[in-house]
Amino acid sequence: MNQQGVRWTAEQVLALAPDEASRKTGSRLGTAGPWSEAGCSGSGALWGLCRGSGSTPYRTVVDTAGGSPACKCSCPSRKSPCKHALGLLLLWTADESAMQKAAAPSWADEWLTAHRKQTNQTKAGKPEAARRRAEQRAERITTGASELEQRLADLLRGGLVAAEQTNYGLWEETARRMVDAQAPGLAARVRELGAVPASGPGWPARLLEECALLHLLDTAWLGRDGLPEPLAATVRTRVGLTASAGGPPIRDRWLVLAQYDTPDGNLVVRRIWLYGRESRRMALILSFGAAGRAPEIALPAGVMLDTELTYYPGAGQLRADMGNEPALPLPIDAPPPGVGTTEAIHAYANALSDDPWLDSWPVTLSRVIPVPSGDAWQLADAQGNSALPVTQTALSRPNLWKLAALSGGGPVTVFGECGHRGFTPLTAWAGSAEPVPLTET
Repeated sequence: MNQQGVRWTAEQVLALAPDEASRKTGSRLGTAGPWSEAGCSGSGALWGLCRGSGSTPYRTVVDTAGGSPACKCSCPSRKSPCKHALGLLLLWTADESAMQKAAAPSWADEWLTAHRKQTNQTKAGKPEAARRRAEQRAERITTGASELEQRLADLLRGGLVAAEQTNYGLWEETARRMVDAQAPGLAARVRELGAVPASGPGWPARLLEECALLHLLDTAWLGRDGLPEPLAATVRTRVGLTASAGGPPIRDRWLVLAQYDTPDGNLVVRRIWLYGRESRRMALILSFGAAGRAPEIALPAGVMLDTELTYYPGAGQLRADMGNEPALPLPIDAPPPGVGTTEAIHAYANALSDDPWLDSWPVTLSRVIPVPSGDAWQLADAQGNSALPVTQTALSRPNLWKLAALSGGGPVTVFGECGHRGFTPLTAWAGSAEPVPLTET
């Protein structure tokens, strides 16, 4: 509550009372009358003898060092703090001159010494306890990864065709096993694996691809001690271990390029893409909403923030934390610099070398034209012979027609996510005009 050396108030003391009866009785004991040999030390210790109904006064000692008070009293009450400890604290707050500043008597010093020793041992043991918990969780994940490897081997041994006849419940049961192993990242990939046989033509190739990526993640976890630390951090994140943003914060004018929501079980995940005008770095802000509530952070495309971001650890990781610093939004002065479709593919390929499980990479395409291609669409370079197919996810969105209308057959700047399934447009500009969001939040 309060640090050593900071005066407490009567309200703060009474807030510690376990019930109303203790609050009332403690208030009556907060005067000098019932107390004798009351004293205090410069280290936050209080003590005194409180007259009671018996012939022997109650010995009461309170340690205020460390903020949350601890107390010991010879009275028979099982309440903590008891009415005598409350009274002693109130006496101290109301009239410190009534308490002699001196060394604690032996009966008080004995308890104070033992209590502070135990407190220091507890504090020292917290990092060790956290380390043990982390080791225990790592062991459970290792057990789950080993079991998953066996199930993948059984699947491939039986042939991919058999997977089409396998009940989805088997995959869900495997996913639950990964949850029990405290590896939610593995569980999510197993659920995706179970949905592939029902995903339409070409599913065997997609299933083999997902099996290979899951096998790679399993083996990376099992051999993580031999990986470079940035890649090991990525593996830990991919299996589901949480990490905190770290490293020096980066201050910049951050352009908000896109914002969109996706469901994830009972959660709604909001992804916000930013681009640093001076640092030329991309950043991803994640915000979560539960039980039908919208995520807390909302940064619509078309503004610029002068603020600091701190990135999370991991090779090629773009996720960052905004902290609590308020930022005044300003209009974007111009679209971010872009590249051609060939350079976009190379950027995604380079990102895969840092994170092989990466589905897509943020890219701004400059001077591209949306053109139909059979039942699909492509983003073609205005000058050149290369193009990127638009993903099926984007094709199902009505806002794709916004992009076609904005272009009118001419070149536009498009920000989106480039991956192995194509390009998902998220925001577009025609010249230096206002950005046009291509997603619905």
